[in-house]
Amino acid sequence: MQPVTVIITIAAYFGLLLIVGRMAARGVGGNAFFTGGRKAPWPVVAVAMAGAAISGVTFISVPGMVGAKGYAYLQMALGFVVGYAVIGFWLVPMFYRRNLVSIYGYLEQRFGSRTYSAGAWIFIISKMLGAAVRFFVVCAVVQLLVCDPMGISFEVNVAVTLALVWLYAARGGVKSIIWTDLLKSVAMIASVGLCILFIGRDLHLGGGDLIRAVSTHGSSRIFFFDNPMEAGYFWKQFVAGIFMAIATNGLDQDMMQRNLACTDWRASRNNMIVGGVIQLFVIALFLVLGTLLTIYVERTGMAMPSKPDELFGSVASNAAMPAIVGVLFVVGLVSAAYSAAGSALTSLTTSMTIDIIRADRLEARAALRCRRLVHVGMTIMMGIVIIAFYRISNDDAISAVYTLASYTYGPILGLFVFGLLCNHRVTDRAVPVVCVLAPCLSWCVQWSLARYCGYAVGFELLLINAALTAAGLAAVIERQPVARASVEPELTVEN
Repeated sequence: MQPVTVIITIAAYFGLLLIVGRMAARGVGGNAFFTGGRKAPWPVVAVAMAGAAISGVTFISVPGMVGAKGYAYLQMALGFVVGYAVIGFWLVPMFYRRNLVSIYGYLEQRFGSRTYSAGAWIFIISKMLGAAVRFFVVCAVVQLLVCDPMGISFEVNVAVTLALVWLYAARGGVKSIIWTDLLKSVAMIASVGLCILFIGRDLHLGGGDLIRAVSTHGSSRIFFFDNPMEAGYFWKQFVAGIFMAIATNGLDQDMMQRNLACTDWRASRNNMIVGGVIQLFVIALFLVLGTLLTIYVERTGMAMPSKPDELFGSVASNAAMPAIVGVLFVVGLVSAAYSAAGSALTSLTTSMTIDIIRADRLEARAALRCRRLVHVGMTIMMGIVIIAFYRISNDDAISAVYTLASYTYGPILGLFVFGLLCNHRVTDRAVPVVCVLAPCLSWCVQWSLARYCGYAVGFELLLINAALTAAGLAAVIERQPVARASVEPELTVEN
């Protein structure tokens, strides 16, 4: 694929993205930057949520992982659907009742200011690292297709790309993010579907033949019940998927800021459930594409890339492939990347501004100036982290993202579960220590099980981390329990 083609494609998509973002930004000010004015239609948010959960890492990594892991990821995606239902029926009503702008405000109400700060900082660190890994993968592809042939450094690549993202997200906040995520979802799903169609046509596979070729290929195995000791075992993946969805969606400011933009908790609940089903369909589509890409490599004699994450890009940019496939690949990739980065920057700005700096207590003009400075600062920091990741590539980036999430979201999951299920207060000043020790102990448990028991800890590492956090909180309980009414309003909600 010619660099000029890639540049024109990116420029055209970004132009459309900027128009949508600017139109959505009209009338946005004050807390509307963080909540979207709570007027977003839930069907729009549902489709946007499905796309929001699909990053550039998913676009690159999931099709490439089928050769080694089959469709094991779909087992986890089934758990996602259950996790979204839990969020919709349990967490969403509670967040709306408390009228939270940042969901970590719950931790201050429940435990105290130091727990609140600890939760916010954990989110900021985890989101910054996770978003940087996702965006790094995309920047690496752009570097390979455009920047290297033109002699442009990776640092310039990152700076220009993040500047473009900042342009459309800086004014509209959550409202811009929702509508650009909708654009992203449509563009990405269409690009994957059309890639499947064109690759199948290039292999002379009609509709029925394509389905048979994919379903009978060795990489299309979905369920793994053979060995509980392996990381891909069904129940480990399914249960981990439930709690991973709760942690990375229900307890993540980046994802929940969309849900809190709906008119009420009922609309938000509908959005969560429908969005979870759509996401399952999208992930299945990516896995089917991965099998088809593998079949293409096998039948054409093309060399299999050394890294799984390079499979989609290698086939799409192959000279023998129709040029439209390469264009669709770029459209899908940049649509996934730009929206995910813009969303991450908005949520990081929200958490830093509201949770850490407490700018909501400032005069309106000072609060606006603070929010803008923080947004610029978060953009610069993300660029620094992406460049740092450039020195540490990963063969299977999707696994790296979820492993990282298991370490960083575990304490947040433990804090919320303990707060919602236990009616005791804890020693507030001890909570940050617990949140640091739990991931360290989780690593020790993971290493010990592998070393002495031959047990491969998969994404259930998140549950181990959360359980250790809850155990640590139990160890620092204050003697006098508080009344349930002062901890958490009744969870049942009116019809």
